[in-house]
Amino acid sequence: MEHNISMVPSASFYRSGTVDIEQAYGEEMLGWNVPSDYMDYVHPHWRQYKAPHLYQHFLLGFIYAIVFAMGMLGNLLVLWAFATTKGLRTPSNLFVANLAIFDTLMMSKLPLFVLNSAIEGQFLGKIGCDLYGLFGSYSGIGASITNAAIAYDRYRTISSPLDGRIGMKQAMMLVLGTWMYASPFSILPLIGVWSRYVPEGYLTTCTFDYMKEGKHTQLFVMSIFGWSYVIPLLLIACFYSRILMQIRMHEKILKEQAKRMNVKSLTHGQDRERSTEIRVAKVAIGIVILFICAWTPYAIVAMMGCFSNRLLLTPTLSMIPAVACKTVACIDPWIYAIHHPRFRAEIEKKMPWLCVFGKKTASDGSSYSGDNVTMKEEMSQVESKDCTTAVA
Repeated sequence: MEHNISMVPSASFYRSGTVDIEQAYGEEMLGWNVPSDYMDYVHPHWRQYKAPHLYQHFLLGFIYAIVFAMGMLGNLLVLWAFATTKGLRTPSNLFVANLAIFDTLMMSKLPLFVLNSAIEGQFLGKIGCDLYGLFGSYSGIGASITNAAIAYDRYRTISSPLDGRIGMKQAMMLVLGTWMYASPFSILPLIGVWSRYVPEGYLTTCTFDYMKEGKHTQLFVMSIFGWSYVIPLLLIACFYSRILMQIRMHEKILKEQAKRMNVKSLTHGQDRERSTEIRVAKVAIGIVILFICAWTPYAIVAMMGCFSNRLLLTPTLSMIPAVACKTVACIDPWIYAIHHPRFRAEIEKKMPWLCVFGKKTASDGSSYSGDNVTMKEEMSQVESKDCTTAVA
């Protein structure tokens, strides 16, 4: 039985980086260092382009290293705060923790990309490519459907603040559902039942095979596009549009009441909680738009590779959407920390040397003020739920 050389990196993968060797390899095509028994996984479309220069691999590796450091730190801080702070362990914050787990999974594959960039190929061969694609699929699909669950939780909280909030058991079932939802289109390519994980772009990243010709591939691409992108976004749009309707109705009622009572505003007392919810919902909608902007380019690239003119799909173009996806997974926890005063307070208390959060403002503390303990406790629960949308 022939030894499978694709399982380990070959010495021919490396370049010395000198000017002479860089010039010697200047005319090499993509796939020049791919083992023969792995060549079937590299689509001929990529092999018609010249191999990227060393500085291109270095630049992407450097960017991914920064994204990994910032993203892993931020997401681990979210998970650590959730696990060690009893006041943050609420049903809504369970979705936050779940999103942080998916984002951490996304971050965990970036060191492999840095190694791949260093050798200009797949450092761990087929196994590494499969793991890279599996982690990317679970984290991408899981994050998208978790955002839909967060939107649902926000809608329930705002539309029925007294009796409509999700309980811990319901939240745990929804979290389990997000992992089940992400499993089909993650496992099927891994075991080769439907599609497979293959290198793309500079051949240093891996994803599902959207380049292979045939109806089989087109059906898979359309299915995963609807499952992982269209359905979650439709759910998000549905719930947040209803939230906006609630906001408009609420503001209209307040204006009418204020007019009848001949006062300037009614946004005090018992209405403070609802005002906090509305403010955070508006922030969440902006963050969801960021999510859409990050994942839409990747969806477009997949559709171009399967249905459109592939001459427009260059290796460099195909690498840009991947950077956007990883960047969102890195930004999520930091946006959460900035916009949620209680989370920031917990981090400052446990890690005072970490000064990235800035000083707590008076407006942050005002959310905790109240004339009695009941009001404080209720506001604490509201603010714990507020953090959910801040990482959507």
